[in-house]
Order: sequence, then structure tokens, then C-alpha cells
Amino acid sequence: MTAYLLTNVSVWDAIEDESYRGEVLVEGNRIKTVARGNNQIARENAAEIIDGRGQFLMPGLVEGHCHLSFTNPSRNQDLGEIPPEEHLLKTMRNATLLLNCGFTSAYSAASAKLRIDVVVRQEIEDGYLAGPRYKAAGPEITVTGGLGDERKHHGSFEGFGMVADGISEIRKAVRLCVREGVDNIKFNVSGDEFTSNIRAELVSISQEELNAGVQTAHDFGKRVATHARAAEAVKRAIRAGADCIYHCDFADEEALDMLEEAKDRVIVGPAFGLVHNSVFEGDVVGMTREVVERMGLPRKLEHTIATYHEMRRRGMRVVVGGDYGFTVTPMGQNARDIGHFVKFFGYSPAEALRCATAVGGDLMGHKGELGVIRPGALADLLLVDGDPLKDQSLLVGPDHFSMIMKDGVMYRDPRKTEWSRQRVAAE
Repeated sequence: MTAYLLTNVSVWDAIEDESYRGEVLVEGNRIKTVARGNNQIARENAAEIIDGRGQFLMPGLVEGHCHLSFTNPSRNQDLGEIPPEEHLLKTMRNATLLLNCGFTSAYSAASAKLRIDVVVRQEIEDGYLAGPRYKAAGPEITVTGGLGDERKHHGSFEGFGMVADGISEIRKAVRLCVREGVDNIKFNVSGDEFTSNIRAELVSISQEELNAGVQTAHDFGKRVATHARAAEAVKRAIRAGADCIYHCDFADEEALDMLEEAKDRVIVGPAFGLVHNSVFEGDVVGMTREVVERMGLPRKLEHTIATYHEMRRRGMRVVVGGDYGFTVTPMGQNARDIGHFVKFFGYSPAEALRCATAVGGDLMGHKGELGVIRPGALADLLLVDGDPLKDQSLLVGPDHFSMIMKDGVMYRDPRKTEWSRQRVAAE
């Protein structure tokens, strides 16, 4: 069993707001000891001693709304049309990219094809593929005409949704996903501006269908997430007993009250990156200002900002994860959400970092032992060259990570990183 002693580091534990100078001892895949100050942990306890050179030690990041199999489609149909062999390979590359960007865990918000998430998760768990801890999902379960139904009457055009109508079909869809090995189930309860069938403020799945779907998933011990932008969609998700509710952009006062009442069991996530990038950076992928205005995205942006200011005030548990994987939101930018929470939602830097660590660990099913630095916690750790409490952009991309450790295993070794820098400097 390998033991690492990380010394001379600035520890941010995701429990307190401030960082402190300290040391951390890792044994196997768990954190054994955390101490304030230097030379507090006996050196003989560690097989490997790593001088952190004063850098920032924090928990690994958690992507709370992940679409590993969304491989830069420009249209929803692209996700159905890409051949499964190519799709799997591109998804595997996304998994490694995400780990390289400091995300040691990811919670899937749906797979574009039924078994891609499951296969990638297993390859990661078996040690054949470098990637984050992964909670795999199946396709987004939707209804005829709902978000994810890309078919036309004159022909079938597959997208990323699994279409099921009525209670019996909904139950069967859930059971099919469970049989094929998923960890999470997702339902599209409302529409979206990115589909022509149903807008964001409209609801597609009936309360009875959703109740049946959530109950079936829970019967199998699976967590349930929902795509719910409309106020009524949020309310239906809460009534049905969903565990994670994404978006909530147009939540009204009643929906917010219901969310607050259920905050001990429900986790929410704005998936703000897609809205943000479409409004402010859409021109790089051909989304002109005229197109953005016609889609109503500036209005959605305003509602999302107001909603999550209120979510913060009411003490909701909120995760980062912004629908990355589309052409306008390329995979690898995922940590931009942390800065968005500070700039747009009024979070303090420490609060935003907790959304990307401790709250995400809760969503992953490891409350108190993932996304935190404390004795007994899982050893998912990052060593950052700089202070993300002062500059959240340091966490975007791989450039500022000296160390990436997942489950006690070094994915990026700070000693090799330092050696590489010295070599480059010498050349």
C-alpha cells in the first residue's frame, strides 16, 4: 500500500472557507491524516514525501452535469447519426480529457447511446482507461414530441433521447436502462430552446408518467435526475421524488418554496455553461446575435441568474456542470462554471469551489468522503500552481495542475511535472 506525505502545501479542505498551511498523509486510497503547519506528521509514516512548494492543495473537481458522449455535435441529430464505434472512441477521449482537466469525478446527465456510458465507466473502473470516477446514465427518457425526440413522421432521425409514452413504456424504459448497467436515470420533463418541438417553459411528461418512472428507478436503487426548465416541470420533479433537478431556470415562487422544503434530499444544477456561451460567445459557432435573440436565450439567462441568486440565499445544494460537449461548449472548459457562479450568481469563491467539490461528492453518493480533505476521505486531490480562491480561471484546463491524484493513485505526479519544467527551461 503506497503512502504519500504532502508537505509544504496550502490546504483548502472544502469544509472551511480559508486555506491554511499544512500537511496531508495519504495511505492507499484514503486520506489518513491532515495537520496544520509543517513537520507535524512523522516522516516514517510515508513511503513517498512530496514537497508541495507552497502550492494549493484541494479536493478533485466533480462534474455534476456530465455528457461524456456529447462529442461536439452541432445538431441534436448528430448524436444519433455518429456510428457507435467512432462514438465510443470519442467518448473515451473525453473521459481522459476531463481527468486531465482536474475532474476526478463525474456524474452523467445522460448518455447519447444506451451503453456508451456503461462501457466507458467499466473501462475506467477496470484500470484500462484514464478517466474520472463515473456514474453512468442511459439516454434521456422523453416522450413523443419531447426534448430528445428527433423523429419525423416521414422517417426516423435518432437523437439522444429514448422515447417512451405512457406509464407502462416509461417503466419499461427505466428497466431497460437498469438491465444494461446504468447508475442513474434521467427524465426530460420540460422542453428547451435548442429543440423545435417544445420550448423550455412547456412541460412534456405527465405527473403520472414521471411518478411511475421515478418509483421504478428507486425500486432498483437508482438515483433520478430531471431536465426541468419550466416552473411546472420543477414542481412535478419534486412531487415525483427526483433526487437531482437540473436547470430550474423559470422556477416561480411556488417552485422555489418546494425546492427549499426539499433541499435536504434534492440537489440542483443550473448547467449554465450552455446558456452563457450561447449568449456571449455563440458567434464563434455561427449563432449570431439575431439567432440568439430569436431563441429567447438572453431572457433565459436573466431568469437563470435570478433563480440561482435565490437558490444561494435559500441554502440549496448546487453542483457545477454546464452541458459541456456541444460545439459552443467544448469539453475541457467545464471548470469555467466555478467562475460563473461567482460572477453571475453571487457566490463567494469558497462557496463556488464547494459546489465543484463537496456538493458534487454528495451527488456522487459519497457525502462527506469525496470532494473534501479530512481523515477517512477518498484521496482525490489536486495540487494547483496558484490560488483558485483568488482566481478561479486557474482551474480551467490542465495547465496549472502540478498533481492530479484519483483514488490514491497519481495521474499527474508533481515531481515529474517539476522535472519537465526544469528540462524545458534548460532547453
